[in-house]
Amino acid sequence: MEFFIFILYILSTITFLKSLQLLIRSSRTSPKLPPGPVPLPVIGSLLKLGDKPHKSLAELAKIYGPIMCLKLGRKTTVVISSPALAQEVLQKQDLAFSTRSIPNAVHAHGHNKYSTVWLPVADQWRSLRKALNSNIFSGNRLDASQNLRRQKVQELIEYAGKCCKEGVTVDIGSAVFKTSLNLLSNTIFSIDMADPTQDSVKQFRHLIWEIMVEIGKPNFVDYFLVLEKIDPQGIRHRLTNHFGKIFELFSQLIDERLELRRLGKSGAENDVIDILLNITEVNGEINRTHIEHLCLDIFAAGTDTTSSSVEWAMAELLRNPETLKKAKAELEQTIGKGKPIEESDIPRLPYLQAIVKETMRIHPPAPLLIPRTVETDVEVYGYTVPQGAQVLVNAWAIGHDPSVWENPTSFMPERFLDLDIDVRGRDFELIPFGGGRRICPGLSLAIRVIPHMLGSLINSFDWKLEGGIKPGSWTWMTNLASLYKRLSPCVLFHCLCDSLIFLVLGKCIRNVAIHFVVHVQFFSLLIRLTEL
Repeated sequence: MEFFIFILYILSTITFLKSLQLLIRSSRTSPKLPPGPVPLPVIGSLLKLGDKPHKSLAELAKIYGPIMCLKLGRKTTVVISSPALAQEVLQKQDLAFSTRSIPNAVHAHGHNKYSTVWLPVADQWRSLRKALNSNIFSGNRLDASQNLRRQKVQELIEYAGKCCKEGVTVDIGSAVFKTSLNLLSNTIFSIDMADPTQDSVKQFRHLIWEIMVEIGKPNFVDYFLVLEKIDPQGIRHRLTNHFGKIFELFSQLIDERLELRRLGKSGAENDVIDILLNITEVNGEINRTHIEHLCLDIFAAGTDTTSSSVEWAMAELLRNPETLKKAKAELEQTIGKGKPIEESDIPRLPYLQAIVKETMRIHPPAPLLIPRTVETDVEVYGYTVPQGAQVLVNAWAIGHDPSVWENPTSFMPERFLDLDIDVRGRDFELIPFGGGRRICPGLSLAIRVIPHMLGSLINSFDWKLEGGIKPGSWTWMTNLASLYKRLSPCVLFHCLCDSLIFLVLGKCIRNVAIHFVVHVQFFSLLIRLTEL
């Protein structure tokens, strides 16, 4: 009996020592992950995101630091929240972080296989980016299409002026959206897809907005891959329908152009669609499917993003009357009150440029940029970003960091007058368009169009809040979907007696806030299932 006890003691001791050895060896070889909150079973730290994830993550970064690791469901996520770390990810180790973390929703119609946004950095992606940079967003092409943009901005001002005379309301976001849509559709297809004086654009705008909302929604499938085939929230199903309607429209326009080319009646336009079709005929690097998905990327990113930025800028100016006065004074002194603004005038309007930068600092179009992933373990500032981890760069947190910006919550364009900082991806304190090789290709167009539209609206009319509403009492709310809007749209009301345009608040368009808390019961059910 004592012998068996002795043997059991020896075996137990050996087992203990072996376990201790394995534990020590594991601790030495396991990667050092960034700090972060302790995850809950199954759901990880999902509930910590709240209804405004960019703000919640910024608060968590104050506790765990500018690089932190969270478990969101079954997905490991690393969040970057400082300019230095953003530069490390977007520039110094750009190639290692260049792959996109693809949401399940964009698998609809195989969009992830053809989109420049989601394709990996490889030959196909390079060919599509080259087509974009050379034929749409190059300096020469943008200079050549300057008259078109001038015409569309003038139509926007004429539309607002007509509303003034007739005493009808104007939705700034909708009007700018129509202008952006016509600008892009003329650049690509040489047609107006929306008459600024009609409401024919509403359905198309609604479709684009629904696409952005669906892509931006929290999708259980992205955090629990086991649900992929089920698509419990129906997000991929709805996007399949939305994409199908968009592609049907693009396909019809391409068919019409091909028929004109067959009849020898095309060529005068020499627009983007002609150039892209020429590429498909010469070397086959790009086919018709690529063109349709490329058009979807351009319209989705270029229309609502531009209208949202201009709308936010106008809202901030109405909220800060002194800033509006300074902007009008600069325009009057440099251009002349009520006179048209040219794109070539923008460099001579530093305060207007500062307003645009300040708007994008406070209200970046994509607060968390577009998610990335790593295909191998990558070391960043002494921590390991594990293979397959999702990487988020919190541009909103960087833009609101008090260690970077003085009074970060205040709208102060003056801060940029003495700072050599711009939005082109070289200064990582301000990265609304991202950075590195995957920087937004439409950046060169945006920095021309947004100040041109904004300056024209400011210089053409006088603005103030309706009904004696004090600027400080204006209620705000931001909703995250990949872009985010106020609770209510800006609506303009013209008072004929003094030729002023008053800004009033209209009905709520749509609440697209992310509500993880709503799904607590679902997560609780998952927890109970794992305990069975």
